[in-house]
Amino acid sequence: MMKKSLILNILLFVTLTISAQTSKNFIDQPYIEVSGKAELEIVPDMIYLKVVIDEKDSKTKATLEQQEQKMMKALAGIGVDTKKDVAVIDYTSKFQEHWIKRTNINTSKQYEILVHSGKMVAEIFIELEKIDISNISVTKLDHTKIEEYRKEVKILAIRAAKSKAEILMEAIGQKAGKALYIQEISRNIYQPRTMASNTIMKLSSAASDQYIPDVEFQKLNLEAEIQARFVIE
Repeated sequence: MMKKSLILNILLFVTLTISAQTSKNFIDQPYIEVSGKAELEIVPDMIYLKVVIDEKDSKTKATLEQQEQKMMKALAGIGVDTKKDVAVIDYTSKFQEHWIKRTNINTSKQYEILVHSGKMVAEIFIELEKIDISNISVTKLDHTKIEEYRKEVKILAIRAAKSKAEILMEAIGQKAGKALYIQEISRNIYQPRTMASNTIMKLSSAASDQYIPDVEFQKLNLEAEIQARFVIE
């Protein structure tokens, strides 16, 4: 029994030794370590607007339902798909305030509208202002192919790392070979706060039916950084 245990211990020791030597040989290869960075600027094609309709804000004392009908008609009139791209995100009715202060019951609704161009955003601001709806803001910018662009910027980053390694090695008469190690350094999408809402509101009062300004939003920035080690040949 002791003999079998001794043989097993020897085999285990040999296995660990071989494994350690293999790992050591891999790590101890001469290598160059570099980082590659890449950036893509994307014009957003998904622009989310928040529209708030509140009965107390109506100059004509129109009910919420009346204002909602007017809004849907106005949006459909300029090409917005009201069934697909308009959604209710909040609905409130101030019953508590009514019972405490004995005031009229005011109701309000918040809508989210998905728009695909700056020009359409400007049209919405202008058309809704005509029907006494002006509580509109831009809440989010995105792109329909954002995942594809994320992959693309990562590919550009690793290519930049390999190119950097090749340039450095060429300077000393050597070459950068296969990759030994690759690590992605996390990068987030930078979504800037845009002043487009204020710009549109200023333009809406001066814009005519013949000309709708094409509002430009600040581009989305996608960044990627890759750290890599390449064998020195």
